[in-house]
Amino acid sequence: MTPLTPPPRFKPLWRAIIEVAFIVFLFYSNLLMGEFTGVNGQGKTLAFALRDIITPANFVIALLSAFIGYVIFEFFRRKL
Repeated sequence: MTPLTPPPRFKPLWRAIIEVAFIVFLFYSNLLMGEFTGVNGQGKTLAFALRDIITPANFVIALLSAFIGYVIFEFFRRKL
């Protein structure tokens, strides 16, 4: 039995999806860490912090930033 591998023509698409998803993950991780700094108050729960950072505006910002980051990394990957 062979492992599940995408057809060769879909590999660049899957690579892009994975890299963009990772950048979005890093964006939300950074926001979540910021929610628990001393400036934002002690005693915040994880549920409160998630409710505070998961908004449509933040999601749009994350996707745009991830796409821009992906394009920049691909540019450097091909140039170097």
